[in-house]
Amino acid sequence: MDLLLINPDSSAKAYQDLAKTYSAIEPPTFALLLAESCRSKGFGVTILDCIAECLTLDQSVKRVVDLAPRLVLFVVYGQNPNSGTTGMIGALALARAIKQDDCINCRIAFVGSHTSALPLEVLAHDCVDIVLLNEGVYALHNLLNGNLKRDLAHVKGIGYKQEGTSLPVINPPQSVVPQERMDEDLPGYAWDLLPYREKPLDLYRAHFWHAGFSHEKRTPFAAIYTSLGCNFGCDFCMINIVNRSDNSDGIDASHSRGMRFWSPAWVIREMEKLAKLGVRTLRISDEMFFLNRKYYEPILQNVVDQGFDFNMWTYSRVDTVRRDALDLFKRSGVNWLALGIETGNQMVRQEVSKGSFKEINIREVCNTIGEVGINIISNYIFGFPDDTLETMQQTLDLAIELNTEMANMYPCQALPGSPMYHIAKRNGWKLPETYEGFAFLSYACEPLPTRHLSSADVLRFRDRAWHTYFSNPAYLELAERRFGAQERKNIEDMASIRLKRKLLGD
Repeated sequence: MDLLLINPDSSAKAYQDLAKTYSAIEPPTFALLLAESCRSKGFGVTILDCIAECLTLDQSVKRVVDLAPRLVLFVVYGQNPNSGTTGMIGALALARAIKQDDCINCRIAFVGSHTSALPLEVLAHDCVDIVLLNEGVYALHNLLNGNLKRDLAHVKGIGYKQEGTSLPVINPPQSVVPQERMDEDLPGYAWDLLPYREKPLDLYRAHFWHAGFSHEKRTPFAAIYTSLGCNFGCDFCMINIVNRSDNSDGIDASHSRGMRFWSPAWVIREMEKLAKLGVRTLRISDEMFFLNRKYYEPILQNVVDQGFDFNMWTYSRVDTVRRDALDLFKRSGVNWLALGIETGNQMVRQEVSKGSFKEINIREVCNTIGEVGINIISNYIFGFPDDTLETMQQTLDLAIELNTEMANMYPCQALPGSPMYHIAKRNGWKLPETYEGFAFLSYACEPLPTRHLSSADVLRFRDRAWHTYFSNPAYLELAERRFGAQERKNIEDMASIRLKRKLLGD
């Protein structure tokens, strides 16, 4: 066994009681991509998904002992923007346990968005031997071709500790997979390496709303990318930090913006595999799927022609939605579009580089999407640097007015790798002292203060806004019309769970 890819479990601390039933359990898409890429080069690879199998630390360590890999790679990466940071909770706990076991003699490496953002910080942990500085594809191939010890100095795109010392070394950068090599060097997903109970992908569950708030429709579930990266550089986002190819200080996600696409034929091949495995509920995880018609149109048309019958969701910016494409989206099975509305105040939005679209367009776009029968997940953020109680109330008022089928509400965090993180560091703004503090729904969640409000003010408002939205009679009536009476009851049960917050004195 050359390589063991680990998807660590941080769900209990990141989601509190919501982790038991309501949070999604997503396939570890980037671990799957890395696994298939390494297998295509002839390496022996497997995946340990601690989340899907609900493994304890002891059980996870025993698996590592039994597999005896040369390299353990923690893939600390997820589809939520903060996953690379919050995933460090479980990753470090398991890495320490592996290091303490006398039966294990392997090197431990980390890859992911937090690692790309703060490689020296991650490398400083005693249990971490190697860090991969971006998506790590080529660095990983080169690591596995070597002895993982004396030849580390020659592997671009990694950091490591000099042998016999704790002295960190960051090697020259390595490139990410270029557009022209996407199909060859990231040739697919290693679906067969995932655990299952009775049938493939039955340990994974879709987001509650994706299944129409029905528990029975959440599995089997899968998520795929058709592209990597984003062309935009919003201050609060760190997505593009995994494209990093510059080791200089002060580098953030906005310095490596851009998108790379797999061919439509590659995408359809992966979708066909999933359809044969019995998957119907499918997430397209691209940051900007609804952007480049050259890529999304042949993919969706092929889905229609193949008759896959997927129930899909994907992201779009409000200002990239095209009315003339929505019919194709709906016919292909895209039943949900996630829109980054973020805030109801135009000035606040402009300050965080979200763009200059006007509120009236938001309303028009939502109406247009609804007219073709596609549901909307609206994403809102409370606590931008210029936010006041009045501007946050404007955001909540807009959310209630739009009354979309789902709404995500986040407290603003200066996530490592984002431009806002560097702004916060320069300005001396208080940042969380633990990884758990960056988790939106955790007990220790500590959002940024604004120029006018404390962190506690922001968190209190966010939690109140969430319950206001999901207990709103107009919303519950919409949910019952769209999904059914039982599904409305399921939403009410979910909304009855109150998060505990250290910052608010719980």
